[in-house]
Amino acid sequence: MFAAAAIAFAAPSAALASDFSEPWKRDDRALVIDAYEYNSIDWAELATDKRIVGFINKASDGLPPPYACKGDETEVRLCRALFRRHAVAKELFQTRRTVARALGLEWGAYHLARPGNPIEQANNFIDFARPGPDDLMALDIEDNNPEKWMSLADAEEFVRHVHRRVGRFPVLYTNGSTAQHIADHRHLYPLLSRLPLWYARYKPEIDMHFPKGNWQSYALWQFATQANCNARRCPYRVPGTPTDIDVNVAAMTAEELRTAWPFGGLIGVPVDMLFRVPVPVARADALEGEVTIAYADVAQLPTFSMLAEAAGEGWRRMRYGWAVAMSGPYKGRYRHGMAEYAAGKLEAFRQMVADAESAAGIDPIATGSIPAADSAKD
Repeated sequence: MFAAAAIAFAAPSAALASDFSEPWKRDDRALVIDAYEYNSIDWAELATDKRIVGFINKASDGLPPPYACKGDETEVRLCRALFRRHAVAKELFQTRRTVARALGLEWGAYHLARPGNPIEQANNFIDFARPGPDDLMALDIEDNNPEKWMSLADAEEFVRHVHRRVGRFPVLYTNGSTAQHIADHRHLYPLLSRLPLWYARYKPEIDMHFPKGNWQSYALWQFATQANCNARRCPYRVPGTPTDIDVNVAAMTAEELRTAWPFGGLIGVPVDMLFRVPVPVARADALEGEVTIAYADVAQLPTFSMLAEAAGEGWRRMRYGWAVAMSGPYKGRYRHGMAEYAAGKLEAFRQMVADAESAAGIDPIATGSIPAADSAKD
């Protein structure tokens, strides 16, 4: 039995109303930069902006590159190019972490989720980022399209495996439609729906977007990027960075954000409700090696929100059934709705049984023919 310990989201329980409307214009709201390997950074200039509290850098991207290249000449050249890019990005990542920490910035890393084995991707992320106890981790789900990005079901496994290895959860970076889908189907995504939310939305207001399932607010709001920032206008310009840099705001002060960093918990539930346990393997198989560890779901007690959601689903199905009885081929036949519809169905069944009983050689219970010899004996 896992120890029951609820790890709550460390941000304030309810954001101020203005935190949903251009909060970056408030001097008391902390800002965070996130970058990838092709963003240029002038660290001396960046350090002059005292509102910048943290720096989140891209770490891994999908599955790790192969270490042994195979195939024809073109395939081998492409494979080697991907590995060189991976190695250069990893070296740049470590350099930026050293500089950011030297400047007193909080550090974080994100994994760009692609289709493919989520366990291998989680291992790739951890091995690439080597997160320390104070480093934020983030899973980047660009959109709810499993052909281009990691599926949400695989993202659950990714998050679960990160916690197995590191003992903390990542925050979830995603857009409005994907976050809404997760919130609406939170019974399917008990982990994703309770991760601190890093929200991507490039509009000045998002008050109509919250609450969103378990999310009463955001951990970070990515409000500026190449999509809405250019040489002429930008929601916020960070010194020492290009116009395509991503800028994020927190619904808290710099001191509060440093206290909450690196997040790493779940919103409002005991962790042991959401875990799996490894399935035992035979000793002989283990000694042979090449064993893949499988995990079984731990039965979880329903929370109040789960019960409410199940009740709501039952009510929706009942209303649908009622509507069916009042529409389509049944329209006009059952003016009193479901009760008359059910009574009509029962009467039709009784008539069918009566017709079967009157037919020679038919057993209405077994719904099969009675042999003629047996029928003659009766």
